[in-house]
Amino acid sequence: MIESNTVYFVGSGPGDPELITLKAKRILEKADIVIYSGSLLNPEILSYTKKDVRLFDAALLNREEIFKILRDNTKNGKLAIRFHDGDPGLFSTIREQIDKLEKEGIKCRVIPGITAILGAASSINLELTLPGITQTVIITRAEFRTAVPEREKIAELAKHGATMVFYLSVHLIDRIVAELLKGGTYTTKTPVVIIYKATWKEERIIKGTLEDIIQKTLKEKIIKTAIIIVGEVIEPSSYKFSKVYDSQFTHGYRKGMTRKY
Repeated sequence: MIESNTVYFVGSGPGDPELITLKAKRILEKADIVIYSGSLLNPEILSYTKKDVRLFDAALLNREEIFKILRDNTKNGKLAIRFHDGDPGLFSTIREQIDKLEKEGIKCRVIPGITAILGAASSINLELTLPGITQTVIITRAEFRTAVPEREKIAELAKHGATMVFYLSVHLIDRIVAELLKGGTYTTKTPVVIIYKATWKEERIIKGTLEDIIQKTLKEKIIKTAIIIVGEVIEPSSYKFSKVYDSQFTHGYRKGMTRKY
């Protein structure tokens, strides 16, 4: 049910038009106003909108302009949505938008979407957490114009040796590699994969190691719209099987079999 006087922040999914949620698609189909992330969104997804929808590319607008479009149209009884690539919960600026709208008495609702890392992982049949390798995924971005806290410097995060995922950072691949190695846990042989436009028709996958991924990325001229994944889970030499499905393992739904010798 669509609520009145409400702005919806909607996740589009990673790019494949069929990977948008049913809920997101229903609201997109009914929207009067759609502000979308033109620099990142697969334009094919906008084909779900109705004929008389008004579309605004957020890449051409500043913060105040986006706010006014959402506020004014919502107060005039229109269904306005802020359509974010992937999931609105990651690197999306929804906090600043929601705070400002709520001060104007406008309700806000978030509809999640499949984020790019999950789309990228699916493209290479990757399990991001493997028993015996890592049970942790660190999602971050390289520091450039957006500062990060000292404790979140890449070299510091790299010390964990977990699966690391970088958004919005492929243009800084040389800095990323240097910082990852500086952490002292990853080596030049650590696997890396870069997925350009994950799940799109234009998807490209570059596999390598911290030793050669810079050259491979430069050769392919990938400078944006890509996810970087680093870690042993990409090409594990070995890993442990899950205990949950072990015939000897007992849990709340199944009693393990007694081993007979």
